[in-house]
Amino acid sequence: MYADAAETETETIRRILRDSGDTWAVVGLSDNESRAAYRVAAVLQRFGKRVVPVHPKAERVHGEEGYASLADIPFPVDVVDVFVNSGLAGAVADEAVAIGAKAVWFQLGVIDDAAYERTRAAGLDMVMNHCPAIEIPLLDR
Repeated sequence: MYADAAETETETIRRILRDSGDTWAVVGLSDNESRAAYRVAAVLQRFGKRVVPVHPKAERVHGEEGYASLADIPFPVDVVDVFVNSGLAGAVADEAVAIGAKAVWFQLGVIDDAAYERTRAAGLDMVMNHCPAIEIPLLDR
């Protein structure tokens, strides 16, 4: 399942959170405070990440300008955090590759094995079915 069999998923998670960069596009992030994306984005910001909302409404969220798509973001994105359902996630991963992101993160419950393989084959780090808001506080343990 991993491009480098010697590397564990935990190592990939740590590398994305520590080394992939601080600009995170959060696909599915809107100003709806009851949604998980809203809360996870707030945690990422508290840990020093720049959170860029990507949503068809292109709303400003957590003080950051929103964009309708990854292609609309006019600056480099390091990590694409995906909060869409598994049926749509593969297309988002392909867009992340196209814009030159370093990593793709599929949230809890978002699983697409074919997208995982394509993304890894393109040279990006990728994690599926994990939440960075759960993982990032554990980095220094």
